[in-house]
Amino acid sequence: MDHRLVEAQTLLALPVVLALEPVAGEPPAPLTLSRDEAAELASLVAADLHALVPQVDAARLALAGALFDQVELLRPGFPVWATLDELARRVPRGHLENVVAFGSHEGHMPAQPLEPSPVYAEGPMRLLPMSLLAPAALAEELSGQLEIQLVGRGEAGTLTADWLMRRLGIRLEHVRYLSRNDLLALTCVQYEHVNLAPLWALLETALLTPYREEATMSARGLVLRYADGKVLVQSPAQWLAAQTGDAMERAHGFAGIVFELRQYAALLDAHQLPLQLQLDAAQQTEATHGYLLETLAAADPGYDAPTLFAHEAPGLGVIAITVAQRGDGGHARALAHAYPLQPQALGPLLALLADRYGSAGELHALGRVVLDGDGRLGAPPTALH
Repeated sequence: MDHRLVEAQTLLALPVVLALEPVAGEPPAPLTLSRDEAAELASLVAADLHALVPQVDAARLALAGALFDQVELLRPGFPVWATLDELARRVPRGHLENVVAFGSHEGHMPAQPLEPSPVYAEGPMRLLPMSLLAPAALAEELSGQLEIQLVGRGEAGTLTADWLMRRLGIRLEHVRYLSRNDLLALTCVQYEHVNLAPLWALLETALLTPYREEATMSARGLVLRYADGKVLVQSPAQWLAAQTGDAMERAHGFAGIVFELRQYAALLDAHQLPLQLQLDAAQQTEATHGYLLETLAAADPGYDAPTLFAHEAPGLGVIAITVAQRGDGGHARALAHAYPLQPQALGPLLALLADRYGSAGELHALGRVVLDGDGRLGAPPTALH
């Protein structure tokens, strides 16, 4: 690529990705390429892109020799691409004929955001990020050409695909170039296919227009809102209080809502979008990794010591914990509700509640979802033995 046409002061970044789809049953690919491997691949990619869109010769190609899952690339601020662009801008013009590649050295990539997580290494698609840094005068035309050509004929060249299979040691079903817009559209379709379109509406806002707010409702009717860099979700206990029907139907619906909330929480965590409860002004909420906690009232010295009760559902285990005190006549007074969203969060959550409310820390398993006389999430009115 001709570095003489590139002016460093006016370069705009056009994000692209090389999408690898391994043959079903193949072992996970390595997470990163070495510096030399990344440089070899970058030269092959440059030739592919030139064949698709000759105007790329007036841009600088920057490639990260690392394989990511889409949840790692589609995070607010696009940190992987932002890091790649920043590193590429530091390289002197004309270096390596204006193709720059970043690989691992002694097991580490040059910056932490370029380190893929092994947690997502077995996903059905592996994504290698790159950017075209183009002069401002060319960027719009080049971007438009990339969107058109990559969709229509973005398959990687045979040399590139063969090189990847040899270096990674796996068979690949497809290897193709996508613009970041293509990746966004693909992810949208995937989430819609599994009934998570409302989640995508929030995520898309966080990625593309983070200054805006977005409100939506889950398939089961839980209200969610994106604002100020985080997702606010309706309390499952508040959702329950607004439902009608008999106690069994309401309890079943509550379990479904918590199951759905766990799905949302896992994906939002993967995309690094914080999740908090949206509560009334008089209530308190805490956002802690792996669980959500809403405080309803302070302990009353006129009541018995606070006790921890576990609401349970078949196949889901503990879906909520109610902290409650009993008074005269067995009346139970709820102090807080907590929702463990990940199995490993239950232990730390119990320790926190026991310490905060001075309870024995023993969790009383209810074996079901218990509602109070008003149909709200509550605790049994008589002592458990």
